[in-house]
Amino acid sequence: MVKKERQKFSFLNWVERVGNRLPDPAFLFVILAIITMIISAIAASTGLTATYEGVNPDTGAIESITTTVNNLLSVEGIHYMVTNVITNFTGFFPLGTVFTIVIGVSVMEGTGMLSVLLRRIVSNTPKMLISAMVVFLGISSNIASSTGYIVLVPLGAIIFMASNRHPIAGLAAAYAGVSGGWTANLLLGSNDPLYAGISTQAANIIDPNYVVQPTGNYFFMVVSTILITVLGTWITDKIVEPKLPAYKLSSNESLTATTAEEKKGLLYAGITEVIYLIIMGLLVIPSNGLLRNPETGAVLSSPFMSGIIFFMMLFFLIPGIAYGIGAGKIKRSHDITKLMSEGIAGISNFLVLIFWAAQFTALFSHSNLGTIISVKGAQLLTTIGLNGLPLLLLFILLTCGINILMPVDTAKWVMMAPIFIPMFLQIGLTPEVTQLAFRIGDSSTNIITPLMPFFPMIVAYFQKYDEEAGIGSVVSTMLPYSIAFLIGWVVLITIWYVTGLPIGPGAPITL
Repeated sequence: MVKKERQKFSFLNWVERVGNRLPDPAFLFVILAIITMIISAIAASTGLTATYEGVNPDTGAIESITTTVNNLLSVEGIHYMVTNVITNFTGFFPLGTVFTIVIGVSVMEGTGMLSVLLRRIVSNTPKMLISAMVVFLGISSNIASSTGYIVLVPLGAIIFMASNRHPIAGLAAAYAGVSGGWTANLLLGSNDPLYAGISTQAANIIDPNYVVQPTGNYFFMVVSTILITVLGTWITDKIVEPKLPAYKLSSNESLTATTAEEKKGLLYAGITEVIYLIIMGLLVIPSNGLLRNPETGAVLSSPFMSGIIFFMMLFFLIPGIAYGIGAGKIKRSHDITKLMSEGIAGISNFLVLIFWAAQFTALFSHSNLGTIISVKGAQLLTTIGLNGLPLLLLFILLTCGINILMPVDTAKWVMMAPIFIPMFLQIGLTPEVTQLAFRIGDSSTNIITPLMPFFPMIVAYFQKYDEEAGIGSVVSTMLPYSIAFLIGWVVLITIWYVTGLPIGPGAPITL
C-alpha cells in the first residue's frame, strides 16, 4: 500500500525532496540580500535608469521621475548597510504589528478560551450542518493566526466521530477551512495588518504616501467566507467522505463536555466583550465620535484606523483575561504576563525570520532595484498588452506555483510585494487587489504542499485514524478542495473586477 502510494505521488515526493534542499527561510533572505548587493553594483556600473510617472514626495504632485540604481557595495552603500541594521529591524512594520496582536491572542489561547468556544459552538450544531460548521470554524480560526492548525484540525475529527462520521473527513474539512480558507473571514485577523504593512512598504517605492489598511481586502474576505464554506461542505460530503473506507468508532472518541468553570469563564468573557464593543461603538459610530477624524469626521482616515492594531489586541486580550479569571486559570497579574510571554516565545522563529527579512527589504528598497524592475516590467506588460484582469489571474497562478516550493506566506510576500505591487501600480492596479490576488493563490495551494510547516502534523493526524496514510494520502484527499477553491476564487474575483466593486473600505481594484 505504502509503495503504491509513493509511486502514484512520485512527483509530489520529488517536490518535497527539492523543497527540503532549499535553505531555511531566514537564511534565504541573507542570500537574497547578498544577491541584491551584487546586482546593485553591476546595474550601477552600467548606468541603468528608469523613468516613470510617480508622486513627488516633496510636493505630492504627479510628475516624471527618473530613478537610478544605488550601489550597495560603494562606500556610501556600505555605510548605509552597517548604520541601519537596527532601524531596519525596529522600523519593519510587521514586527510591531505581530508582536502587539500576539499579546492579546496568547492570553485568549493560553487560558483555553478558544478551544472551549469551539466545543460549545459545535455541540449546538445540527448534524446536517456539521460539515459546514467545521469548515466555517476553520476559516474563523484564522483571526488567531495558526491556532486552528493546533486546535481545530484534530477537533474536526472528534466532531465528525461524535456525529458517527469518518474522522478523516472531519480532519479534511477542518484543514480545508483553516489553511485553504486563509483569505476568507468575517473578522480581521492577525495576518491582515501583517500583509497590509508589507504592502504599504512596497507601495511606498512608487508612492511614499500610499497606505494599505488592514481592511483593504475585507469585503472580498466576507463573501469568500460564504464561498469557501459552501465549496468546502460540498467537497467534504460529496467527494471526500464517500471515498473513505468504513471506520469503527471506539468508546473514548467523543467530545469533552464543558465544565462549570469553563462556563463561568465564558460568561465573564462574554460580558466584558459586549462592554468593550459598546464602548468602541460609542467612540466610533457617532458622527462626532472621539476616535473619528477630528477635522472631517471620517472613519477611514481617523485615529481609530491608525490604532486598529491596538484595538484588535484589546478585542482578544480583554475577554481572554476575563475568561481566565472566571475559569480559575488566572489568579494574579503574573499569570497574565506569563501567558503573554509564552505567546511571544511561540513566535521566536518568526522574529528571527523578519530580522533578516527586514534587512533584505531595506536593502532592496534602498538600491532602487524594485522601482526599476517594476517600471521596466510594467512597460513590458504594456507593450505586450497584458494588464487588468488577465494579469491578475496570471499572477494568481504564479503564486499557486511558487507556494508549492515556498509555502511560508509572509516570506513570499516580503519578496514578491516590492516587485509586483509597484509594477502593477504602474498599470493602474491598486496594492490592495495585488495583495488579494497573492492571497488567493497562496491559500488555494496551501493544503496540498508537503512543505507547509504544519503539513507533517496533518500527516500525523491522518495516521492516527489510518496507519498507512502518508503524504500521498493527505494530498489526494485535499486536492479536490484546492481545485474547487481556486476555481471559485477565480470566478469571484472576475465578477468583482467586472462590476468594479471595492474589495474593502476605500480600496478599489483600479486607481
